[in-house]
Amino acid sequence: MVGVTTDWRPDEFLDGYEVRTIPLATDPDGEDPIFASLVRRPLDGITPRGAVLYVHGFTDYFFQTELADFFHERGYAFYALDLRKCGRSLKAHHQPHYTSDLAFYDEELNASLDIVTDEVSAAGGTPQVIVAGHSTGGLVTPLWLNRLRTGDPERHGHVVGLLLNSPWLDLQGEAVLRSTPASKLISAVGSVRGMQSLPRELSSAYGDSLHADVHGEWTYDLVRKPLSGFPVTFGWLSAVRAGHRQVHAGLDVGVPALVLRSDKSSFRGKYDASVDTADCVLDVKQIAQWSGCIGGRVLAVAVTDARHDVFLSIESVRKRAYAEVDAWMESEFDK
Repeated sequence: MVGVTTDWRPDEFLDGYEVRTIPLATDPDGEDPIFASLVRRPLDGITPRGAVLYVHGFTDYFFQTELADFFHERGYAFYALDLRKCGRSLKAHHQPHYTSDLAFYDEELNASLDIVTDEVSAAGGTPQVIVAGHSTGGLVTPLWLNRLRTGDPERHGHVVGLLLNSPWLDLQGEAVLRSTPASKLISAVGSVRGMQSLPRELSSAYGDSLHADVHGEWTYDLVRKPLSGFPVTFGWLSAVRAGHRQVHAGLDVGVPALVLRSDKSSFRGKYDASVDTADCVLDVKQIAQWSGCIGGRVLAVAVTDARHDVFLSIESVRKRAYAEVDAWMESEFDK
């Protein structure tokens, strides 16, 4: 990895937050220059008992300050990583969120983990980290920890837990999309025309349910998180499907894991009230089916009426989700 900058600066998207750039090595997918962005909530004088490292999903970036506040109030330093070509790390010459291999993200994940543990130690805290991942981030992070456990056990030793929020563990939709011929087609096209978009439009129902300018209560940057999502490319989907196959074969993240999801899915072509109390992006039955494949100690919880991002659900629902996280943390880390 080409060196890491040491300058924290005010974040342009969130008041009171800071961001630093993590330069990355040459892009295997040919879209140089690339970099990642690490965001932090200042400690405000607390001595951290640990830290959280959060990783976003597809068509997403970190803006969920309520989540950061939740952990800060419990004495944890909070950091969030915008991966290469995502959110704060997205530039005009990038295909948004593109990678041809999810393992390429290990570079910025490792660098971020090192920064977090070094800073927590410097603040007099305990360098133990809970990794949190949402949606595609909930696929990327267990794959990373599985590799880290065997390939870099010293670095892995700083991770004490994994919190997954509606992880993307299989391909939703018709069964034919998950068939061997379909997977081979995606892989074949992805290998030669990786940045070609699939001929399928994404619904704006989820984005409409979230954003304050439409039907929701959240404000975020629509350039970095458009209501209808970014185009899905063959190369990126091929990388995701390879990750799915690894999950289905069985992983061992090496730490206790909590998996949160909604109790139901509701797929809609356009917004209606049902998507406010359901996952309208992923099939929650698939999340339930595969959650046990990520490790040997997994607690899976269905949160009634949750949205796809459980922590962006309506207020009463996300309070229940936070209560589940509280109970899990008390059980695993407050003994």
